[in-house]
Amino acid sequence: MSDSKPPAERLRAILGAPGCQAMPCCFDGLSARLVEQAGFPVTFMSGFAVSAARAALPDTGLLSVTEMLEQGRSICDAVSIPVIGDGDTGHGNAANVHRTVTQFARAGFAGIMLEDQLAPKRCGHTGVKEVVDRGEAMRRIRAAVAARERGGDLVVVARTDARSALEAPLGSERALGEAIERLKAFADLGADVLFLEAPRNEAEMARCCREVPGVHMVNMLEDGITPLLPPARLAALGYRLAAYPLTLLSCAVHAMQAALSRLSTGQTPAHRVSFQALRDIVGFDAYDALLARYETGRGE
Repeated sequence: MSDSKPPAERLRAILGAPGCQAMPCCFDGLSARLVEQAGFPVTFMSGFAVSAARAALPDTGLLSVTEMLEQGRSICDAVSIPVIGDGDTGHGNAANVHRTVTQFARAGFAGIMLEDQLAPKRCGHTGVKEVVDRGEAMRRIRAAVAARERGGDLVVVARTDARSALEAPLGSERALGEAIERLKAFADLGADVLFLEAPRNEAEMARCCREVPGVHMVNMLEDGITPLLPPARLAALGYRLAAYPLTLLSCAVHAMQAALSRLSTGQTPAHRVSFQALRDIVGFDAYDALLARYETGRGE
């Protein structure tokens, strides 16, 4: 039986639990359902993964808020676990951020991530060069918190890319310092979760959690900038949520390429789930049972 509590409330309960929760990221309803069936209590709609899976495009701000919302509704409808949505830069100024948060809440999300990059944004591990000034970044989070308090209840995940964007002009130490100051400001404004994107090492990760009180999230991107650490170590550093943004997508691409390679030589792929398993995952039996109820006049 699914929990009847609102998605944001269920997500806050997860964030309040001890330890660091691993959070595989999804890109469509099927991947979200697999996350849920594997026993994970929360997932995240990755902007990179949605851009790739929906349109075969890079994560450089090319998808509109409407496209992200359409994908998000499908994901939220497919699962009962809370889903955090990638809100990118909020898709405009503070007024746009306010509306984006409201729309994400109506779509069924439990949370939304908002970042301080200059639009069009890009994946934080592919060379971010520009962020808005601290005042504009704060206006975005202020608008998100206001929308949350006026009925668009979402867990607000406030992300900064200042560590990467400001490294060239300021140097690593000052860039990290500015990122930390931004996170402090976001926390003071009421952000629920704080997210320093692309720290370079454990020392930077530990410093961020030590100097900024609150709930912290980290990206665990294979072959990315941040070191991959097990959840126990992340918890020791101070993290509560570890997102794996591209694990499912990269594994799916690898499996599809291997299957296509086999098919190109006239062979049937050896590693696959059965047809029955696919039927079970998408709910054929539940569909047939529901149809039978209507055919006998019993309805739901």
